Amino acid sequence: MQRKLMYTSFTHTTQFTQVARLITSKIAELLSVQVVVVNSNNIIVASSKCEEIGKTFHFNEQQETSYLRIPLHLKTEVGEIAIGNQFNGETISPRLAKVLVELIVNQATVLNHRPNQQALKNQFVNHLLHGQIIDETEILRQAKLLGLDLSPPRAVILIDAAQYVLKPSAGESDGKNLEKATVQQRRRTQYAIGSIVNFFHLPDDTICADLGNGELVVLKASNTKNLGSWAERGNNTDSLNALWTNLAALKRAGDALLMHLRSDTGAAISIGIGRYHPGILGLARSYQDARMALSLGHRFNGCDRVYCLDRLGIAAFIGVADEQTKIELATHLLSPLDCESELLTTVETFFARDCSPSATAKQLLIHRNTLNYRLDKIASLIGLDPRRFDDAVQIRLALLLRKLQSSCDRNSI
Repeated sequence: MQRKLMYTSFTHTTQFTQVARLITSKIAELLSVQVVVVNSNNIIVASSKCEEIGKTFHFNEQQETSYLRIPLHLKTEVGEIAIGNQFNGETISPRLAKVLVELIVNQATVLNHRPNQQALKNQFVNHLLHGQIIDETEILRQAKLLGLDLSPPRAVILIDAAQYVLKPSAGESDGKNLEKATVQQRRRTQYAIGSIVNFFHLPDDTICADLGNGELVVLKASNTKNLGSWAERGNNTDSLNALWTNLAALKRAGDALLMHLRSDTGAAISIGIGRYHPGILGLARSYQDARMALSLGHRFNGCDRVYCLDRLGIAAFIGVADEQTKIELATHLLSPLDCESELLTTVETFFARDCSPSATAKQLLIHRNTLNYRLDKIASLIGLDPRRFDDAVQIRLALLLRKLQSSCDRNSI
């Protein structure tokens, strides 16, 4: 049976040209036939004979009856593919050839759509984190379409991989190979995302997004079940009302991720950890936490570290503009003392007496050794020692902020 030619027309855009060339190459390789792909104006955009590209393609009377023509629809554009007789004289069933070509076309179309799908995910996550989508129903609808599961409680891990993603390669510094540099940056970005996916043992990259300029984000499930080995055993902190839910586990995961990315990329990486905030819209607040931690951390301590608001010390109380966030941070730092009224009285007296051990012990009517025991216990509970200057400043600021909040609450009643 004579081998027939299939034909599909494309509008002459870069995207369609790329698809046409891929289809032409695959069909010619598998079937050993002449392949021509034309656009809607019958201009050849891809062919197994390179010299034909750019020419007008016309069917003669014999070709009209012998060629098999199948229309192709790609988005809003249509066209045809033409396949000629086999070069080696073999014959293949036209029906079999048609099925095979359709499979090739479908595969080429899917591959061509994949970057657009990822770009849509990146755009959606970017808009979500910057508070540009506030309708939860619409957020869930878009997330479902993109395969993004937002049902578990999630917190933001912000990764600054600019030193790896944006680093110039040989020959790029003169600015003449901008396109090549852009392709290389995309590859590095995908490699970094793949490294993150492998680290967290994720099924795909749906919870990872590229924010641009070398910044990547992970919407990490932040309940104990999904934090796995980083969560402390017996730590029942899954309450959706606790803003600092499993923050310690998230920080441990961030520390391990930093080591992993350093090893995989060979570059300095910085990570900002955001708190969990309830609800889907809470992801925007978690992102603000992570970004602020990363920004302040870079400013005060440089790069190649993991930053979180409660790790920044005095810098957090000075650099964070949002007063509510500072009050929440103060409450978090002092929370281990909530049931220790004696220790709270001790540290407040210690500051009131200018951190003088003898004056404090005298006012509290206790021995100096008892005072030291209490101060040691405070340090072990909150991780800050009132006898160290920087720690004392943080505790003092936290006490003042919490007292300010209590005063505001009483006045609002």
